[in-house]
Amino acid sequence: MTQAFDAVDQQALLESRARTALALARQLGADACEVGASVDQGIGVSVREGEVETVELSRDQGIAVTVYVGKRKGSASSTDAGEASIRAVVEKALAIARHTGEDPAAGLADAELMARELPDLEVHHPWALSTEEAIELALACEAAGRGRAGIKSSDGASLSSGEGVRVYANSHGFLGSQRGSRHSLSCMLIAEDEGGMQRDYDYTSARDPRQLLAPEAVGESAAERTLRRLGARRPATGRLPVMFDPTLAAGLVGSLMGAIAGGALYRQASFLCDRLGDPLFPAWFGLQERPMEVGAMASSPFDNDGVQTRDNVFIENGRLASYMLSAYSARRLGRQTTGNAGGARNLRLLAPLTPREELLSRMGSGVLVTELMGQGVNPVTGDYSRGAAGFWVENGEIRHPVEEFTIAGNLEAMFKGLVGIGSDTDTRGSIHTGSWLIDEMTVAGS
Repeated sequence: MTQAFDAVDQQALLESRARTALALARQLGADACEVGASVDQGIGVSVREGEVETVELSRDQGIAVTVYVGKRKGSASSTDAGEASIRAVVEKALAIARHTGEDPAAGLADAELMARELPDLEVHHPWALSTEEAIELALACEAAGRGRAGIKSSDGASLSSGEGVRVYANSHGFLGSQRGSRHSLSCMLIAEDEGGMQRDYDYTSARDPRQLLAPEAVGESAAERTLRRLGARRPATGRLPVMFDPTLAAGLVGSLMGAIAGGALYRQASFLCDRLGDPLFPAWFGLQERPMEVGAMASSPFDNDGVQTRDNVFIENGRLASYMLSAYSARRLGRQTTGNAGGARNLRLLAPLTPREELLSRMGSGVLVTELMGQGVNPVTGDYSRGAAGFWVENGEIRHPVEEFTIAGNLEAMFKGLVGIGSDTDTRGSIHTGSWLIDEMTVAGS
């Protein structure tokens, strides 16, 4: 980084600001208060066709205060964390609380649920990277991809590296803080033949920069992914098996988690309302959350309510075993928080894995989807319809690329029709999964 960032000093400063805000809220009449404060610094560079396009050095900070006056709630925030600003934020939050209606579910999570185990989960790995070094890595990534025969041009390569600190504190006396980092490198390329142009990309991402793939490997993979899309045509329309690439299978897991999130449930905006215990997947499938996994992308010992995080099993033996709840949504539903304020952390499958080639063989003839377009998922009904691109599979073999088609179904039917999961697990994000083979969906092509 070109500007010094002492994470330890920043952590101490944020903790002091949080304590100041809590004391002010108490002094000015709040019955309870919670404070979130953060500071982040990063560098981002992008290059295109061998030239530097952008260099961005960022530093962001903020403080957010929520106060409770009885069952009335008010929130305010600011990017200025000076003492005068903190007072103004607390006063605004109190003014809002005194003019809002009462909400029986409002309030802090119960004091006995506050996190007591706050281990170092090893998610902070700063990268002492100069601007010149960042540009050099991005250029090397792009050059490796552009050097492949058949690659016409580049949409650019980008590198980002950042670290930060977040603090959460409340008037139960809880104060938790965590330092973290995230680094990534990506490349997008364009190939052309007599049939037209195609575009694709690849990337690498990690908490620890030592775990990133080499720039040349990312560029070469992006070129390979782009070139294999040349000669794409539309598939035939029909009811066919569909295999989702690992990055897209993670999106199916995301749709499931959205449907079991407390906010969707108490609003009656989910197709999985009142479905605990129901079979949703084959009996061999399970899904677990591991928020205390050392070094993982979403690890944290406490959630956004200060509640101790824990391993949660959301799907067990194919059945819906748990919803994903914060303290507020749990109260709305008459349940207990699952330590998921802010979402799920580090989702892992509990299922047998099958080699990708064996899954393709099991598919027979159908489509392997590697790209999805549009937002065609209805969380209320579970209906699913997306534009897609990928590859035609015949007799278990990938034959040619396909594009300009849609796939449609219903999430519940897709979950129940899950035939197998590939061993080609993508570990770059917080959801680790391989390819998903669904028995049958509607494919609308030519």
